[in-house]
Amino acid sequence: MSLKPLSLIGRVWRGFWSAVDSTRRATMNLLFLILVVAIGWGMFAGGVKPLQDKTTLVLRLSGVVVEQHTLNVRESLLSSVNGDGRKSIQLRDVLTVLDKAAADPSIGIIFLQLDELDGASMPQLREMGLALERAKQAGKKVLAWGGNFDQRQYLLAAHASEVYLHPMGAVVIEGLGRHRNYYRDALEKLGVTVNVMKVGTYKSFAEPYIGNGPSPAAAEADAFLYNGLWSTYTSEAEKARKLTPGAVMAYIDGMPALMEEFKGDAAKAALKAKLIDGLKTPDEMREYVMKLGARDAEGKSYRKIAFDEYLMRQRPKLFGDAVAVIVAQGNIVDGVSGPGNTGGISTASLIRRAREDSQVKAVVLRIDSPGGSAFASELIRRELEITRAAGKPVVVSMGGVAASGGYWISMAADEVIADPATITGSIGVFAILPTLEKTIDKLGVHTAGVTTTWLADAYNPLRPLDPKVASLIQSSVGHIYDEFTRRAAQARKTTQDKIDAVGQGRVWTGAQAKERGLIDRLGSYQDAIKAAAQRAKLPEGYRVSYVERETSRLERVLEMLGVSQTLALKIETTLGLGPVQLPLPGAASEAVGRDLRWLADVTEHRKPFAVSAHCLCEQP
Repeated sequence: MSLKPLSLIGRVWRGFWSAVDSTRRATMNLLFLILVVAIGWGMFAGGVKPLQDKTTLVLRLSGVVVEQHTLNVRESLLSSVNGDGRKSIQLRDVLTVLDKAAADPSIGIIFLQLDELDGASMPQLREMGLALERAKQAGKKVLAWGGNFDQRQYLLAAHASEVYLHPMGAVVIEGLGRHRNYYRDALEKLGVTVNVMKVGTYKSFAEPYIGNGPSPAAAEADAFLYNGLWSTYTSEAEKARKLTPGAVMAYIDGMPALMEEFKGDAAKAALKAKLIDGLKTPDEMREYVMKLGARDAEGKSYRKIAFDEYLMRQRPKLFGDAVAVIVAQGNIVDGVSGPGNTGGISTASLIRRAREDSQVKAVVLRIDSPGGSAFASELIRRELEITRAAGKPVVVSMGGVAASGGYWISMAADEVIADPATITGSIGVFAILPTLEKTIDKLGVHTAGVTTTWLADAYNPLRPLDPKVASLIQSSVGHIYDEFTRRAAQARKTTQDKIDAVGQGRVWTGAQAKERGLIDRLGSYQDAIKAAAQRAKLPEGYRVSYVERETSRLERVLEMLGVSQTLALKIETTLGLGPVQLPLPGAASEAVGRDLRWLADVTEHRKPFAVSAHCLCEQP
């Protein structure tokens, strides 16, 4: 066979590949040129256009308030463009915007629009409320308007100078409490046996799988907890609105009579109860803001700047002595976890990174976690302990929940600060092992085999749990509880017996925990940062640095340029630098599916000696 055809094919292929390579280089060079031009424009084109006087900051909070975004940068871009996923707003961003606006002479009014605020814990609402109070003290007019106000939205709106409601709206304050699902009978019908080993009278995590209702101890603890949280809610709302104590309960109790008096008009009922200052449609509200502030260039609306745009104007300090903030949010799991979650290895590495940074002088651990793996929790606690030993103060700031494993990781701090409405404590541990021997028996399936020791295949979910295995696990659970209470006693400078008395898996509000010596003091997120700075003897002007996962070069460039999410995604996809589509988490599953999936996950991973420190608790 002649080699000439092969040679010709080779030359054609080399030419084709050279063209592809040249095109790739030209595309990358074009992207680089675009970025250079954008950087030059930002540096030399006069910078950010200054705001005019009497500008209104529109705080339209859309989504769920979180301590840290769960999606990474690329996922956030895709979610924004596709309209998929649940939006989130970082608490730190809201506080930054409000505190900067309070000191900004160009901002005259802060206008809260809360119809799309889907969720926030009570401590988060209180943090934002404190920031609104600081803005009012600085002379800013704070207005709130909503088509309706649910219970969470209203607690934030109550901090406004004036609160307005749509004439067809309502203020819906219902109180606190919840009902859990209990699966004992259902699991028995399916042939599932749930084996639970625990320490703690009040450790109720596993009760839904082994009972048809709460135990008396769990019911007692829940009632005490919810009454404490409700007292915090009502007193906060009444103080913010300058209402007499008991006004919120009077509104709820008197709702039938109020609705009858106003022939079902819930808006007028809220006005009569002084929960709001007036009733206005959107156009009436717009005219009112124009009257208080200034008209825009077209004269059709008021002069304004949106939350996202104002946030982009704030440039954090990049150098100098710093207080590092590390967020521990969500379930605590073994290994590495993504953004917005807490992994034993990944979160410990963030703490180590802060410790080894010469510019970081103190660390704040911001916790919003119900716990999880006891082993992962200990990895995190140990890194904090080493950080203190290295001479860097550690302050814990408890958010919505800092219980069980979330409390464990707080035990190596110089100071623990919680909100009165924080859910904390739950010093207790458990292990749960479901077995399916009755299920497979109904199906006519049998399991058998040979092992060299009785421990080989000791936990097989298709066989009854060996009593010797149960004994080993209970022993391990008891040991971990002893470690938990011993470390807590050492951290709180008390005795193990006293910790055991307020432990036993029982959850407390922050205020109740303070009374029982489980925290040092009540305070805000800002209080924790200030406390860390004071312990490190930092002068005024220190910076706050959030220690998070490393971002890619492209992400850092886009963040530096302040490129919008939509434009950033278009740049990536147009130039072929990222996927056009990415699987995103769907909507939150129903409670039953979530509970049963958790039980199935325990079975699938087969970790019989993995002890959990989880409280099954959340902000109501």
